[in-house]
Amino acid sequence: MTDASEFPFRSVPTTTLADLLGRRQVMDIGIRPLWGPVGRVAGPAFTVRCPPGDNLMLHAAIHRAAAGSVVVVESGDTDWALAGGNVCAVAQRRGITGFVLDGLIRDLGEVREARFPVFARGVIPIPGAKAAATPLNEPVTCGGVRVAAGDIVVADEEGVVVVPAADSDDVLAAARTKLAKEAAEPLEAWEEAHRTRIAKILADQGFEDGTNPA
Repeated sequence: MTDASEFPFRSVPTTTLADLLGRRQVMDIGIRPLWGPVGRVAGPAFTVRCPPGDNLMLHAAIHRAAAGSVVVVESGDTDWALAGGNVCAVAQRRGITGFVLDGLIRDLGEVREARFPVFARGVIPIPGAKAAATPLNEPVTCGGVRVAAGDIVVADEEGVVVVPAADSDDVLAAARTKLAKEAAEPLEAWEEAHRTRIAKILADQGFEDGTNPA
């Protein structure tokens, strides 16, 4: 079974990735951890599409997704639960790293007690139907971001970022460089550079202390 803690992107905060990749790769604020504190989740995406009111393919996916993967679901449904405690428990037992769902779950107490990471829009007690079979591992849209199978999904208490698989090596190298530079910079040096930068922006806009910008 894959040890998710060894996955290299696990050590990269979503804030660092957002700085490097920009807004279009960051899911909207509705996709949030449903319990906390939650550790960082990172892994290749296993993608699922569920039509509103139906959760069949997420239930199918937990038996097919590889250990270490993050199951990402396009649904947009806020009337029916995509999964409950048993589905999350089986996913956890099979080594799935976590769920990122554009939708809802139920049995939050069970999920929280098991400490299975779920990032979603919320909770509702009624489950969806199991009738609509759709292909797995096709591109989906979750939280406003396009996600293809194998893209790297990183999620923590700050949000969810998607790293395109083709760019993952370059992004990881850039993230490590950025983190090392930040770690080596004392707060005093950052403060001085920050003061200078902000002063220049204000001056360029005609701002003077005690006055309004021109």
